[in-house]
Amino acid sequence: MESNEWVTGEVVLSIGGEPLKMQMTVPANPIKPHRMLPVFQKMTNSFVEMGALAAGARGETISCRAGCGACCRQPVPLSEIEIYHLADVVEAMPEPRRSDVKQRFQAAVDHFESRGWFDRMKAIGDLTLTETPEKVVAEMQKVVAEYFVDGVACPFLENESCSIHEDRPIACREYLVTSPAANCSKPTDETVRKVELIFKPSDTLRYVGATGTFTGFIPLIRALEFADKYPEKFEEKTGERWAADFFGKLVHQKIPKQGIEPAAEKPDS
Repeated sequence: MESNEWVTGEVVLSIGGEPLKMQMTVPANPIKPHRMLPVFQKMTNSFVEMGALAAGARGETISCRAGCGACCRQPVPLSEIEIYHLADVVEAMPEPRRSDVKQRFQAAVDHFESRGWFDRMKAIGDLTLTETPEKVVAEMQKVVAEYFVDGVACPFLENESCSIHEDRPIACREYLVTSPAANCSKPTDETVRKVELIFKPSDTLRYVGATGTFTGFIPLIRALEFADKYPEKFEEKTGERWAADFFGKLVHQKIPKQGIEPAAEKPDS
């Protein structure tokens, strides 16, 4: 995009009575919501950095490092817009890597389909209609543990590191620990200390641009399957409006359009 196709604005959030100012540059023209992911990713990185700094102030050290992929064997939840973004990421890969990654996705889906894992996850979604939230969470934890025990790596994990680190899902960005890395191979609430975040954008992102095509938990390993089976049907809005929608859901209030000045130049991503 040319420089006049971007606008820059400032978002001010109140955290514990203190203002948090965030400047962002977004597309001025109508776009699909998954084109806003670079903006949401950078914003998530800011929240994560704040959480890491707070942990450091308490004398804690982040354990996560490249080459430590224990957490990359969990069922990563995706928002609808991330389904199509990851599908685009894979399609942009050169051969033979693209085919190799697609094969990993298919192998993971086949494995958990044969184990009936997707059916059990769907049954938990049905429980929300009849059971208490506590019961649903307990059942969810059991099924998530089953997934982890099987040890099936994320299709993007290579040499125990994320091969699409710049494009990794929002939920992955939010997951940092200060407990010993060795504990992540057998995680429990007692042995793994997660870095607390002031906001979890992944929870909000599930509602941004959602079309109703998908409900419940969307595991990363089904991204390619779903993108192929259900062509995206997102509406288009300006980047400013998508940002307002996102922050409105994040803080649970409607955010009107504010004064936005034209960006001076194209952003880095």
